[in-house]
Amino acid sequence: MNDLKIITMSDIESESISWLWKPYIPQGKITIVQGDPGDGKTTMMLAIAAAITKGEALPNGGASSPADVLFQTAEDGLADTIKPRLEDLGADCYRIHVIDENEKSLSLSDERIEKAIVKTRAKLLILDPLQAYLGGSDFNSAHGVRPLMKTLAGVAERTGCAIVIIGHLNKGRGKSQYRGLGSIDIYAAARSVLTVGRLSDGENENLRAVVQGKSNLAPPGVSMMFELDLVLGFVWRGEVNADIDDVMAGRKKPESQFDKAKRIILSFLSDGYEVAANEIIGQAEDDGVSLITLKRAKAELGVISNRRGGQWFWQLPIDVKFAENQEYQEEHRTLMIPLKTEVV
Repeated sequence: MNDLKIITMSDIESESISWLWKPYIPQGKITIVQGDPGDGKTTMMLAIAAAITKGEALPNGGASSPADVLFQTAEDGLADTIKPRLEDLGADCYRIHVIDENEKSLSLSDERIEKAIVKTRAKLLILDPLQAYLGGSDFNSAHGVRPLMKTLAGVAERTGCAIVIIGHLNKGRGKSQYRGLGSIDIYAAARSVLTVGRLSDGENENLRAVVQGKSNLAPPGVSMMFELDLVLGFVWRGEVNADIDDVMAGRKKPESQFDKAKRIILSFLSDGYEVAANEIIGQAEDDGVSLITLKRAKAELGVISNRRGGQWFWQLPIDVKFAENQEYQEEHRTLMIPLKTEVV
């Protein structure tokens, strides 16, 4: 019989959480990305992988040094699908690696996963889809799934690699955690769960939302939107007012009056020039936004009021960090540090 071993918490050194994409994808942990087939889960993860290889910032995140990625897929061809997509996304393909499965298929408990992460120093491992890497285990059974997830979680913790498992949703109804394929233990083993779904606004059928339905390590992140543009390809479109129910239903929440007010103000002032306050107020009235709501939005955005010749002009502060394009600004991202200004 083995001797009893006791761990005392005072002997454990506290560690802070590291992030690949805060708060959506933690380093050294398992993240699940789930959604219906064809809704852009894999494309989104390829876009994230491409950004990691180039050290580019992800939405609401900071840039980091370029890093390597492991990408395993059982659904798409590497030569005719995956590599062309990565090239379109501008990925550094010298930094993206694949474990050769020609002689032996990979499973979540395969020791080659840890060896490959260590050898390539991969910062991100993507497994797509989940059911292809269960090694014959019954993924509807806790007894079949739990040991696999525990093994994979151990690999993530030892290597510090962010491991993302892509999975499909089943056809049932109810809470998102019960619509993921397989045992609930799969969902339970993940520290973060992201759901990707269509987000129709009645005009653009290419919009998708990413909603964080589970976040054990930090407050849940805001929902993000991307577009599968027919010309530009994958494009991040900033924050979106949507929750898990909206994504499951494929709908987009109506824009709030406050968000509409901010959008109107930014549409006039985004180029940095002064604009007569009456022009903005008039547009707000035409769009059904009250003056009180407009002034609240003005205060939050830190808009400066200047009076000349008996007329008021509005202007954004000179230290505003503008987004790269107007479309990005209009997705209600916070563009500046609010300042205390006179509201006129």
